[in-house]
Amino acid sequence: MNKLSSIQGVLIGTAVGDALGLPLEGLSRRRALIWYPRLEYPALIFRRFGLCSDDTEHNALLAQALLYCRGQPDRFQRRLAWGLRLWFSSLPAGVGMATARACIKLCCGYPLRWCGVYSAGNGPAMRVALLGLVFSEQPDQLKAFVRASTRLTHTDPKAEAAALAIAFAVHWGCSHVELNGRNFLAALQPLLADNDPSELPRLLEDMVESIESGESTVDYAQHLCGPSGVSGYAYHSVPVVLHAWLKYGDDFRAGLTAALRCGGDTDTIGAMLGALLGSRLGVEQIPLAWRGHLIDWPRSQSWLMALSEQVTNSVPGFALPPVRRFSLWYFALTWPVYLLRNFIFLVIVLLHAVRRLAPPY
Repeated sequence: MNKLSSIQGVLIGTAVGDALGLPLEGLSRRRALIWYPRLEYPALIFRRFGLCSDDTEHNALLAQALLYCRGQPDRFQRRLAWGLRLWFSSLPAGVGMATARACIKLCCGYPLRWCGVYSAGNGPAMRVALLGLVFSEQPDQLKAFVRASTRLTHTDPKAEAAALAIAFAVHWGCSHVELNGRNFLAALQPLLADNDPSELPRLLEDMVESIESGESTVDYAQHLCGPSGVSGYAYHSVPVVLHAWLKYGDDFRAGLTAALRCGGDTDTIGAMLGALLGSRLGVEQIPLAWRGHLIDWPRSQSWLMALSEQVTNSVPGFALPPVRRFSLWYFALTWPVYLLRNFIFLVIVLLHAVRRLAPPY
C-alpha cells in the first residue's frame, strides 16, 4: 500500500463514513433498519446523495494545519486554532457542545491553553487518524501532535487517550497484514500510560474478548452502550469503532455497515471507522457507489484528493507548500462560500429532521 493511497483513504474514507452515517444519526436501531434496510448510497438528499458534517471538516482542517506546521506541535496547534476559528465563524451545523464552547473561546481571543473544555467527547478522536500515518515511525511526535490537537478543544485525559488509540490504530493497521486484537492492545498500552493506564485498556481488553467470542459489533455496542445506541462519549464510540475495525478490517463495506447498524452517533462512528479502513485498504477499496455519490462542496471529493497529494508530497519534509487553495488566507477570502454552503446544509438537515416526524416508526 503506497502512502498516497492510504492518505487518500483516510480523508475519503472519513467523508464516506460521515455521509453514510449522517442520515441515520439519532435513529433507533429498529427504525434505522426500517428506513434504510440497505446502505446503498449516502442518503441525506433524495436517499441517493450525501453531504459531510463537521467530522470530515475537522480532518481537512487538521491536514491543512500539518502542511504549514514545519514539524512543530506548537505551530501546528496555532494553525489548527485559526482554522477552527474560521470554520466556526461560518456557522456549521451540528457542532458538539464541547467543541462549540472551545471555539467560542478561540473566537473571543482566549489563550490557547485556556480554550479547551473538560470533556471526554469523541471530537478529538474523529480528527486524528491522519497523524497515525504522518508520524508512523515517531511515537513521541505522534503523542505530541495528538495532545496539541486534543487539548485545543478537550482537556479530559480520556479524550486524549481515545484519540491516541485511533491514531495508533491507523499506523498499526497499515503495518500489519493480519489484524490481531491481542497484539494491537499490547502495542498500544505503552502509549496510554500517561493518560489512562487502566480504564481504556480494560475496556479494550473486553472488546478483544468480545471479538474472540464471535460477538457481533452490534451486540457488543448494545452491551457497552445500552439500547439507545453509541453515544458521543469517547469511551463508548472508540471501543465500538475498534471492534468493527478488528473484526472487518479487510472489508470496507461490511465493517462500515456493521458499525452504522449500532445506532447513535453514527456520523462520527462512520467517520472514524472510514478513516481506519481507508488507511489500511486504500482509497481504491472504498465502494464506488458510496464515494461516487458524495456531492459536497467546496470541500469536494476532488478537493480532498488534492489535499491528500499535497500532504503526501509536503509533510515528510515539512516544507512550506506554495499551494494557495489550502492556505488560511484563501480560506478567509472564500469564507462567504462556506457560509452559503452551511446555510444550505442546515436547511437540508432540518427538512430531514421534519421528515423523521412522520411514519414509519
